[in-house]
Amino acid sequence: MRYLRYLFLAILAVCLTSVALANTSPVTVRLLTDDLAVFLGFKNAVTLPLFIVIFGGIITGILVGFIWEWFREHKHRAEAANQRREKERLEKEMSRIKGNTDNAKDDVLALLEG
Repeated sequence: MRYLRYLFLAILAVCLTSVALANTSPVTVRLLTDDLAVFLGFKNAVTLPLFIVIFGGIITGILVGFIWEWFREHKHRAEAANQRREKERLEKEMSRIKGNTDNAKDDVLALLEG
């Protein structure tokens, strides 16, 4: 299984390197429209190689997906935490009940021995 993982990573590295080498031409990325940038006095254009824009888009999409999933699963994590607290409370109660039962047995044995 470990070798399959290494093979997959090697193929992925070759593919990403191939995409990067094939897309080295510069592109201009703008954050705002020209009129809005002039109005705000903000430089909104940057020139980058195309592969950086492609990989940046992929990374941004992955991060947005992780954050979205983290928010979506919040209710499940909260429910699991509530169940864990309830389990711990019940375990403490059970140990308290068992402790009282053991003490009662000890008292009875002490009376019988005495």
